[in-house]
Amino acid sequence: MSPDLDTPANDTLDRLISNNREWVAQMTAENPAFFADLAKGQAPKVLWIGCSDSRVAVDALTNTQPGEVFIHRNIANRIPSEDVNVNSVIDYAVRHLKVEHIVVAGHTSCGGIKAALSTGSVGVINRWLQPIKDIYIDNRAEIDALPKEERADRLSELNVKRGVRTVAHLPVVHEAWREGRHLQIHGWMLELHTGLLTDLNMTIACIEQVDSIYKVH
Repeated sequence: MSPDLDTPANDTLDRLISNNREWVAQMTAENPAFFADLAKGQAPKVLWIGCSDSRVAVDALTNTQPGEVFIHRNIANRIPSEDVNVNSVIDYAVRHLKVEHIVVAGHTSCGGIKAALSTGSVGVINRWLQPIKDIYIDNRAEIDALPKEERADRLSELNVKRGVRTVAHLPVVHEAWREGRHLQIHGWMLELHTGLLTDLNMTIACIEQVDSIYKVH
């Protein structure tokens, strides 16, 4: 049986294509050379490492245009030191794009964080969330002392801070600092109920802020 071409799923996809056409027309009307210039290359100043959650639309919430922010997203904005994907993104952003800021961004009401706090199975994601469970164990007394509705958001903040430290330990970041380049790593949270970004005051900006055990020569 052939698929029904009038299904809601196709209506959804058609809307995406239609929206794209409208956006292209708008951008071209405002600047006829916009896409020609965009195709020449990219020089973003910021690498954003955030959650895959569909509510975290980076360009929209930061009011930026294509080409301004280099973006990597995954479940619960994790930065495993052994993950080739996220490390490739960071290496490319630092070594080749020469970004000046790396933002590790979590958000409130994160489903991945809530799953990490639970004992229920979520399939293959269980393995991905295991290190977040470890963060909870390391901070159990603090988190459990909070009202239940605040615990996941606090764990999300701690996960962001862990991510900032992980990025700061990477050799490619140390190379940039030793070259005298301006490179800062920041921890932010998106408050979904307000739409506002909050700086967690977790910024590492030089190799002197990194523990000596991580200073790879």
